[in-house]
Amino acid sequence: MTYEAAAEIGIGSKAAIAKAAVLERSAVIDLEAVRHNVRQFVGIASPAAVMAVVKADAYGHGAVQVARAALDAGAAWLGVAHISEALALRAASIDAPILAWLHTRESNFQAAVAAGIDVGISGWELDAVVAAAREQERPARVHLKVDTGLGRNGCTIADWDQLLGQAMDYQDQGLLRVVGIFSHLAVADEPHRPETDEQLAVFREAIAMAEDAGVDTEVRHIANTPATLSRPDSHFDLVRVGLGVYGLSPFEGATSAELGLHPAMTVRTLLSNCKKVPEGQGVSYGLNYRTSEESTLGLVPLGYADGVPRIGTGGPVRVNGVNYPVVGRIAMDQMVIDLGPMSPETAAAYKGAEAVMFGDGADNGPTADDWAAAAGTNNYEIVTRISSRVPRSYVNEVPAAPEESSAVSAHAEKAAL
Repeated sequence: MTYEAAAEIGIGSKAAIAKAAVLERSAVIDLEAVRHNVRQFVGIASPAAVMAVVKADAYGHGAVQVARAALDAGAAWLGVAHISEALALRAASIDAPILAWLHTRESNFQAAVAAGIDVGISGWELDAVVAAAREQERPARVHLKVDTGLGRNGCTIADWDQLLGQAMDYQDQGLLRVVGIFSHLAVADEPHRPETDEQLAVFREAIAMAEDAGVDTEVRHIANTPATLSRPDSHFDLVRVGLGVYGLSPFEGATSAELGLHPAMTVRTLLSNCKKVPEGQGVSYGLNYRTSEESTLGLVPLGYADGVPRIGTGGPVRVNGVNYPVVGRIAMDQMVIDLGPMSPETAAAYKGAEAVMFGDGADNGPTADDWAAAAGTNNYEIVTRISSRVPRSYVNEVPAAPEESSAVSAHAEKAAL
């Protein structure tokens, strides 16, 4: 399945339409990799359930497609930031439990209640959600969020008892059901930092206070991907896995392969030009790079409008089994690789060759982590920022036969101890 960006514009002949379907550039999403990763986390988290976080269009991978694959592989919940994202999943006939947790006063709480979407509550939202429940004549499903130390959303522990009291009063009136209590960790990707222990202590205190107030929750959840891998004491009833669903490592010192995860996205295109240049040839705006000898330049038709970080000069692009660093400034639509000296015949053969910006790292191919290092950011940003100008295509849409074993990798097992 691909985005049919070119196939519906009235191109005349069948041959022209078929040619348009061969994508010049694409982000290829392996849905079997998604299923594999979810199965890994189901095994790690058990008996806790897994929420697959598919916010931001599933980190750029396609929310509907990833959501279905994750549910096929055993995820019990889906998580998004905005109610609008949850409504899009419902519109795609996905009826699994969905939690949305980031709101403004313009958020469509009425639609959320009507669609059976669970709503995260930090405080002010409670009255708005109850008003929506009255309008819809249907109890709202809410998860109360406590700020255990991240300092973003969530009710402070000082105000927690008041929020619990208000929520239970509304529950007694039949206007809502307190389904869950949750929080979010700040430094779980740095396993040795003490703040995670401090946050878990506050979370346990908040749970105890909720129990004293008569709250009987279905799920308590605080663990993200790194905590799911490294802190089994954070699993409680449910873990929220985002980055790991997409096969990327949350830890600076561990690769995806070492964690038993399979990166799901490959960004690829075709070299649009390949030409011989003299020694000293400047490359791209600013002429910050010049060839050190007579060489061959390859033009890669991806740029910052496609989501390539503008500051990612040096990031690798793989052509014909070799990784070449991007040289010169990355432009809006294109970037350049220095292929080194080669014969005119070889250069001609390279023109139109596939160029992979990043993928699963097999055979030492480039990865999202490589581009994160080049751009001074994290792998989350690299995959999420790939723009809609790069069509998504999907492979392995139909689930494969179940894996013989759902055991996690040795590294993941060690991390969970």
